[in-house]
Amino acid sequence: MTLEKTPPRFPAPGRRGRIHAVSVSHRKGEVKHNVDQARLLVERGLEGDAHAEGGIRQLSLLALESIDKMVAAGADVHPGDFAENLTVEGLAVMYLPVGTRLRVGGEIELEITQIGKKCHAGCAIRELVGDCVMPREGVFARVLKEGLVKPGDVIEVVYVPGGHPDGQ
Repeated sequence: MTLEKTPPRFPAPGRRGRIHAVSVSHRKGEVKHNVDQARLLVERGLEGDAHAEGGIRQLSLLALESIDKMVAAGADVHPGDFAENLTVEGLAVMYLPVGTRLRVGGEIELEITQIGKKCHAGCAIRELVGDCVMPREGVFARVLKEGLVKPGDVIEVVYVPGGHPDGQ
């Protein structure tokens, strides 16, 4: 598989990346820790994660490239530190519109439900470097088809609502 070095602004069906890290926390407000694998549950989220409560924010995704921006700005941050469940490499998840469908590892299906979120008061990363990427570049999804997810799994765009500007 060839990962895109510079992901297009608007990922089209067939564009691929890979899962770099899978992260969970057992209580809200805690830093997430990386795990070898976890089960995504339909209409719930990531098994064992405190945020697996259903609703429209069942699962959070952040591009590794977004984390790299914060490292370049001086932050000592790693996958999971932004409370994201899936850190994705090679796919510009921040540009996926609401309604986009993704396939992970061949069996899991996700649907993007929200772009960004409000940064909570006292965000340690914002206080350290003056900025935080999660409010702008993190995305949330619901789980449509469940299965095990692990680092190295392929993540692929399978549907973009209304087409996409690339014309593909």
